[in-house]
Amino acid sequence: MEKARLLLADDHPLFMNGLVSLLEETGLYQIVGTAHNGDEAIQLAQELMPDLILMDINMPGTNGLEAARIIKERMPYVKIVMLTAATDDDDLLFEAVKAGAQGYLVKTMDPDKFLAEVASHLRGEANISGDVAIKIIRAFSNQDPVRQESALTGREIEVLKLVGEGASNRDIAAKLFISENTVKNHLRNILQKLHFENRVQAAAYAIRRGLVDRH
Repeated sequence: MEKARLLLADDHPLFMNGLVSLLEETGLYQIVGTAHNGDEAIQLAQELMPDLILMDINMPGTNGLEAARIIKERMPYVKIVMLTAATDDDDLLFEAVKAGAQGYLVKTMDPDKFLAEVASHLRGEANISGDVAIKIIRAFSNQDPVRQESALTGREIEVLKLVGEGASNRDIAAKLFISENTVKNHLRNILQKLHFENRVQAAAYAIRRGLVDRH
């Protein structure tokens, strides 16, 4: 099995060394590069073409959020997850998502949970809190939902509803009796048709359109 290629960006050497060790011990990841500021992250991302970038939000020079915006403009395919010491800053997650990130991970979280979240983000699966969903819904409130939703097939709407409920690709596949690969293909089509960059934005859209029962 080919290892996922990761680029790490953080200006704290002690945390960086620990993160490299934690990820390499799993045997699942290849650390293709490390950056100590946003400018290095931008340069290395283009040179190394990683699958996923774990990037600290607060770095000297170009910060992580700005670096994420630039990288996503130049490399839309790459997944970016922000790293932060904050534990409950929904505004921060919202800004990260607007920058094109999949979400963020808290540096102080349990190592096993951290690794599980990294794997989840690599699969393109990320959950968001209700407060963050509301912020994202408001940000995309000017889009034309009728025009966009009419482009979706019946099956794609079913998948979108389950994404809004926080279901993983495996859960969606089991509920709809299709393969995970088929789920991924449906998600690619949904994101393209709705002009969203990631699963989080699609989930928020599903909530706003009333496809998800929040009670």
